[in-house]
Amino acid sequence: MQIRWSPAAAEDLSRIFEYICPENPSAAQRIVKTIYESAGSLESFPYRGRVGRVDGTRELPLPSLPFVVVYRVLEEAVEIAAVIHGAQRWPPAG
Repeated sequence: MQIRWSPAAAEDLSRIFEYICPENPSAAQRIVKTIYESAGSLESFPYRGRVGRVDGTRELPLPSLPFVVVYRVLEEAVEIAAVIHGAQRWPPAG
C-alpha cells in the first residue's frame, strides 16, 4: 500500500522542522526523519494506529516524540492527513 502525504501534512512536517531547526538543526533533521519513517511503516501495517478522533481517521502516536500522525486508510493508499503535537487541540475548533 502506497503512502501519500496531503499538502497539509507536508506543511505540518515543514513547520516542525522550521520551529526546531534554529535551536538544533541536527535534532530537527532527526525528528522529521523519525516522523517520516514512522508514517512510512503504515505501508505494511496500515491499521496499527488507534481509531482517530476525527471520523474516518486513525492516529499513530510516536512513542519517542510528542507527535501524532493522523491518517486515513484508503483503498489504494494510506493518506497522511496531519502531523500534530500531542498537546495540540485536535481536532481543531472551527
